[in-house]
Formats: sequence, C-alpha cells, structure tokens
Amino acid sequence: MQTSPDRHEYPAHWEADVVLRDGGTARIRPITVDDAERLVSFYEQVSDESKYYRFFAPYPRLSAKDVHRFTHHDFVDRVGLAATVGGEFIATVRYDRIGADGTPASAPADEAEVAFLVQDAHQGRGVASALLEHIAAVARERGIRRFAAEVLPANNKMIKVFTDAGYTQKRSFEDGVVRLEFDLEPTDRSLAVQYAREHRAEARSVQRLLAPGSVAVIGAGRTPGGVGRSVLGNIRDAGYTGRLYAVNRALPEGQKELDGVPAHRSVRDIDGPVDLAVVAVPAEHVPEVVTECGEHGVQGLVVVSAGYAESGTEGRERQRALVRHARTYGMRIIGPNAFGIINTSPRVRLNASLAPETPRPGRIGLFAQSGAIGIALLSRLHRRGGGVTGVTGVSTFVSSGNRADVSGNDVLQYWYEDPDTDVVLMYLESIGNPRKFTRLARRTAAAKPLVVVQGARHAAAPQGHAVRATRLPHATVSALLRQAGVIRVDTITELVDAGLLLARQPLPAGPRVAILGNSESLGLLTYDACLAEGLRPHPPQDLTTAASAADFHTALSRALADDRCDAVVVTAIPAVGEGSVADAALADALRSAAAAAPAKPVLVVHVELGGLAEALSAAASTAPQTGAYHPPHIAPRPTSTGERLPTAEAPEGEHLIPAYPAAERAVRALAQAVTYAQWRRDAADPGKVPEYEDIDEKGAATLIDGLLARGQGLTLGTEETCDLLGHYGIPVHRALPAPTPDAAAEAARTLGYPVALKATAPHLRHRADLGGVRLDLADEDQLRRSYTELTELFGAPEELRPVVQRMAPRGVDVVVRAVIDPAAGAVLSFGLAGAASQLLGDTAHRLIPVTDKEATSLVRSIRTAPLLFGWRGSAPADTPALEELLLRVSRLVDDHPEVVAVTLEPVVVASHGLSVLGASVRLAPPPARDDLGPRTLPAY
Repeated sequence: MQTSPDRHEYPAHWEADVVLRDGGTARIRPITVDDAERLVSFYEQVSDESKYYRFFAPYPRLSAKDVHRFTHHDFVDRVGLAATVGGEFIATVRYDRIGADGTPASAPADEAEVAFLVQDAHQGRGVASALLEHIAAVARERGIRRFAAEVLPANNKMIKVFTDAGYTQKRSFEDGVVRLEFDLEPTDRSLAVQYAREHRAEARSVQRLLAPGSVAVIGAGRTPGGVGRSVLGNIRDAGYTGRLYAVNRALPEGQKELDGVPAHRSVRDIDGPVDLAVVAVPAEHVPEVVTECGEHGVQGLVVVSAGYAESGTEGRERQRALVRHARTYGMRIIGPNAFGIINTSPRVRLNASLAPETPRPGRIGLFAQSGAIGIALLSRLHRRGGGVTGVTGVSTFVSSGNRADVSGNDVLQYWYEDPDTDVVLMYLESIGNPRKFTRLARRTAAAKPLVVVQGARHAAAPQGHAVRATRLPHATVSALLRQAGVIRVDTITELVDAGLLLARQPLPAGPRVAILGNSESLGLLTYDACLAEGLRPHPPQDLTTAASAADFHTALSRALADDRCDAVVVTAIPAVGEGSVADAALADALRSAAAAAPAKPVLVVHVELGGLAEALSAAASTAPQTGAYHPPHIAPRPTSTGERLPTAEAPEGEHLIPAYPAAERAVRALAQAVTYAQWRRDAADPGKVPEYEDIDEKGAATLIDGLLARGQGLTLGTEETCDLLGHYGIPVHRALPAPTPDAAAEAARTLGYPVALKATAPHLRHRADLGGVRLDLADEDQLRRSYTELTELFGAPEELRPVVQRMAPRGVDVVVRAVIDPAAGAVLSFGLAGAASQLLGDTAHRLIPVTDKEATSLVRSIRTAPLLFGWRGSAPADTPALEELLLRVSRLVDDHPEVVAVTLEPVVVASHGLSVLGASVRLAPPPARDDLGPRTLPAY
C-alpha cells in the first residue's frame, strides 16, 4: 500500500468495479508501490505494436526507473489507475499534471497529460473507455480541468476512445503526432455517451446470464431430491439447447453421468467452456466453487445457496466476500438465495430455477426479488382457470434473491431492447439506487409498459438487501415512479391484471369506455367502477340474458366502430342450460369482432365462466373476420372426466382478450392502461426548462460559496434567504421582528398599513387555525390590541416570537418545497397549505429539473387543485405565476446542488400574482452524484 513520503493517503474511494462492453467485470483501483511485479508481468504480455503506440518507439521492457515512476504516485499531480481481473493488470492509465509550458507542475495548474496501455487480449472490451471515465473523475477531484494526449496517427483505437467520449475537445497535428485536448467538465453529450455505454454493458452482462451456451449445476446431489438435483432436472426437462453438466465433488470415481447428464467432480474437469454456473452447495463451500469457476473462465453465477445476508450479520459479511470474490474473476452474480432464472426462447429453453414447470413462452418479462412471490406470479400467469385466466406467457424470468450484484436496474437494461419482451412486470422489496431506477424506468416506459408492485412499503427492506437510506416517504417515491411512467400497483393480483391487459391489447386512445353485456346489474357495477377510477363510461348496453353469440358480435362491432369510444368492457354471465359449446362460440364471436378493430382494447368481465375464459385465449382463424358472424368449427378439448368438449384453436400473433372475474379488477387494469397511454403521449413532448433573463446564477454561486465558508451546513437567516432567493427572481415579503408592542408599531410604520401580526414559535408557525395570526390590521390601535390578545392567549413575546408583515392580496395559500434526497435526488413538492392537506397527504412531487409541462401538471395533480381554479364561484388563482415560481425554485436547486432544502410557506396565490410570505433555505456541501460520475457497480 502507498506509504510515506507520498503526499496523500491511499484514495480507497477511487476503487470501483465496472461492467465492460462484453458484459464481464473488472476492478479499477489506484496503482501503488506494491504493484511493481504486476506491472512488469502485465507489460510482458503487451504486444510490441501496442508498446510502440504507447511510447512512440520500440520499448521491449520496462527499466527499473520506469517501474518506479509508474508505481510511485502522489495521488494529486501524478496518478495511475489499473483495471484488474483475477488480481492481475489488464490495462493502465495515468496522468501527470503539467504547466503552460508542458513541464511537470503542481496546483494551481489545471492541465494534465494522460496515457493508456491496454493488454491486447482485452482490447475491444471497452476497458480504455471505462478507465477514461474514472481517471477524468479523479482529475476533476484534484482540480484538473483539462486533459492533453499525444497519439500516433495509426493508433486509431485510442483516438476513437478520446473522440467518442463526448467531451468538448480540439485536435491538432504536429511533428507526426496527433495532439488532443479536451475539457473534463461533463457535457450533455458525454453523459449521453456514458449512459449508452452503461446500457450496452449491463444489458450484455444480463444477456450472458440468460442465454448461456453451456451450464454447469454445481451441487447436484447424488440421490434424487435436493436443490441442486431439482435445478438440474428442471434444466434438462425444459429442453435446454446448450451443453449441460452436473458437478458434485462427492461423485464416485468413474461416474460419468447423473440423470443422463454428463457429470464431473469439479468444474475444472469439464472439457470446454462453461458460461453459467448454478451454485447449490452449502454457503461455507461456495468460496471454493467461485475460485474454480473463475479459474475455468465461467462468465456468471446463479447462487441459490442460502445462509447469506438474510441470516444476519455473519451472513452479510459472507455475502460481501462472495461478491468481491466473484468480481475478482469478472463474474456477475444472481443471488445469493435466488430462486433462479428462466428463458423460454426456443433458441435457449433454459429453466435454471426451482420452478418444476417452465412457463409458457410469451412476451412478459418478470422480475421478482422474492422467490415465494416469483412462484406465485409464475403460477398465476401459467394457469388458465380461476382468477385472471387465459394463456399469456413469459419471455424471461429473474428471481434475484438478495440481489447482491445483479439487480432490477440491470435487468431493465436488458429488457429495454429485448425483442422478445413487450411488457415488464417487477416485484420489488427495495430499490437500491432510486435515482438510476427512475432514469432507466422512464426510458423503458417510453418503449414498453413497466408495471411495478413494491413490497415492504411500511417496513424496512429485507435483511438481505443493501439499500441506500432515503428520507422520502413511500408515497413520495411512488409518485416519482409514476412521473417516470411506471405503472404502480399495490398487489401482485393487480400486477398480473395489468400485465395481461398490456401484453394482449393495444393502448387505449382515451378514457371513454363502452360497456355491453347480458347482465344489467353487472353492467351497472362496471359503470360505477369506471367512474370511481376516473374513466368516462357510456351508459351500459344490456343485451339481456337471451343474447346469442351473434348478438355479442354485433354489439361489440358497433361499439368498436364508434368514434366516441376508446375501449370496450364486455360483461358476461352464464345462461341457464348454456354449455361449453356456447362458451367457445361466444369467445370466438368476441375475438372476431375485436380483430376487425385492432386499435381499441377489449376486456371481458365474466362470472363463474371458466369455459369462456379459456376460449377467449384462443380463436378459430388467423384472419380478421368482417361482415356477418358465423360460428366457428369447434375442436374438442379434454374435461376433468376425460371426455372431449369443443374449444377453439389459437392463431399465432393475434391479440388475446383478457378476462377478469370481477368488474373492479378489469376496470382498474383499464384505468392504469389509460393513464400510461396518456403518459406515453405526454412523454413524446416533455416540455422544456425555461430560461429567465433575471436569474443571476453567478451572483447566487458567489453568495453560496461565501456562506458555506462559515461551516459544513447551515440554515440561512432571513436576510440571507431573501438575498439568495432574490438572485432567482423570488421576492419574499419582509417580516420584521416585534419583541415589544412599540417594536411592532415601528415595524408597521416601516412596512406600511395594513399589516399582519404573526406568532412564529414552532408550535404556532403556519398554524392560523390555532389563532396565532391577526390579519388586516389597519392602524396602530388595532395592532396594539392584537398584540395584547396574542400575549394573553399564548404567553410572553419571548415564547411567541411575533413578527409584523405587510398584508398581501388575498388568495389561496400553498406550500412549495425542494429537497435533495441522498437516494432519489432533488425533488420538488407542492401542495395547499393547512392542516387538512397535511392530514390527507395531498402533496404532489416531481424530480428536478422540472419542465414547463411538468410544472403545469404538478399544480393540477393534487386532489385540492379545484380550489385554485374557481371552485364554487371563487376567483381563480394566478396559476401561471405559481407555475413560474415552481420553475424558478427548480432552477435554483438544479443550478446549485449546495442548496439542499428550500421551503416557501405560505405562498399566497391571488387572482393576479402571488406573494411569498415565508421562506427558509438550508445549504450544505453538495452530496455525491453517482449518476454524474464514472460507471461503477455497487461497492462491497
């Protein structure tokens, strides 16, 4: 480890694990004096051509002086980083601070020369790009603002690394060398490049796990039963298309097979590569297995073994060691304590899980942090009768267990571009990186529906999950997820209900719903449910219980052809004497009518009608039918007694109609689809963050720097708060202290009558309902009387802390807040002032920076918003002025991350303009923004 006489301690916070372009991992860390042998060994494995490109001359070996220079750093002016796999160097990068004349220098010089060397076997994996991100972050931390690099013209790969990074740069050519200079300040393009690389790398790392060419099950027992043997059988029975191996060190000498699968005592004995290892051995034996897998070149692990963080402190340390150990070899982990993974693609057919049956192939991607919930979700999607029915399958399934490494964020990266997945369903018990999840969710939701149910909402995250602390309540996190386009539901039943609709039907164009069926009562229940969910239903059309399949076909065709209808809910009850033949005929009638209008969703509410639910998942022909309805040819289907009853054959590629056993469930799923479809339309034009000419960003920055020089964090005084907000065009009404009646009178003369007298003691502040405020005091007599009343009611002025403030125009009192949460990022909140809004939790939230469209929706998204728009004959408030205030607060916090909290309370929004009557601001050194820094995996 680096020691004296180095100027700085070893910067351990520069250590990081990264995912490379091919999905493997590497560790990036500072180079120290202890790395001399590793450096020499690394250099010996680099080709002569790469050495020539690095030193501009033949350089077969490093001298002792070179080794000393490249391993001795002060971590300020001279820094070297290495990318390692298996503890050995695969690439290095270093910078040396230089002055204006190009010679070695110290601060305040802010330029450095940078140079890379990547082992030939690892070129093309994105190692240099990852190292550039990390060395640039290190340089910025040490006050370096610009890099310079000299590259031979033939070294196209390295030139591309620099030019593709997205930084502002300039290029020159002199003395046969290309000189590149680029600023290190992140730009929109550099961040976009970074996010794109992150996406490709993480998606590829998950793809390697879900579509391996070969799998070894380590811990497959010699006798039937047990976790490992069960997983081995499930992979075999699913028809896995790759090579499958069983591994058990207790196998007798000479045993070559286990359940018809090639068997070995160690993964080292397998002749050929192993892409994925499923680890099912006791926790104490897992480290040995990880070492064997790493040395054999295994790319990833699914660890189903338990005994890790879910079991307490000792298990948590064991889990951290597992992740560190696996990453040493560049392997990613699903688990530990995982249920497993499934890929139903006919090219893979992998069931490396504890699920005894592989789910039907389909278009739904399913992620569950809990194995038990994963089982429940697979079961509900698999079965055809009871609850939500019909055939809808799964593309891929991941149960992450303790999600020590691979998380929901990684799987989202994969599903975003996965052509086999149209809908994503996720059960989450914790969100390890809400800021990143929100960013990925917004991008995914713009392309395909993302439905999330979050467990452990009212309790701490499960023991096995390492999560960041957040100060935001669950309701706020949910609101932010909805802002990102996530369809938030409360139960796994709702998760499946929404998923089936979104996987089977098109998105509705609006909230107008036609209702038709053979039960007037069921139709009315559906109508009421639509109103309760904010939809706009047409009066139900009652076809009567005598309605035939042809009647349903005609009514549905007419409803779908109506331009005033965006979706149709069909209600059906069984008729007396109706048999399964009629069920299938009705199902085909509905599907035939729906196929003629494929742009509008159709849902069915059925009551105890299992035959119809099954038949709705099938159809009689592959082509849409038009004109008159003709009953289909019905093929037999088996019953529980073994006889064959008619059913219809399902065509490939046709929309399936989802069926629900209750009107409320169908309508709730439809309402979620309507909301999501509107979000998709709005997301196509998200608005813009407006510029205001009167904002003085530099003046605010100077003021903030001066205030923070006093200490690490502070709440600003009244004058400082007004000054800072004034730089952003947010005037605050002055409130002058009134410790005595005479002081109150003097303050009123200064401000001008009429005035308000307020008690600002913590228990009375912003609580006009308690009587601590006197308004519209027109003269000194009224002011002194009110002062006496307040002191008689609530105590001495020292306790009340009274202030005098000039009266503002009457209007609606609102509250505006902004806070930087360590996990979720900067959040803007808005609601009406008063106890009622607080009790109801009627507050809306948006992530900062807020666009003009988001500010408009924020004002309208609270339940009490009608009070701002002329409710019951009152004058409408000046909502454009309110929206501008929200945008200015958003700009303040976004421009200056040192502003960690802002509260404006109350803000009185009048018919024309508004008045900020109270404000507080808290400053602190800006929290770390991992979304702006280099790509890293969560640290262990």
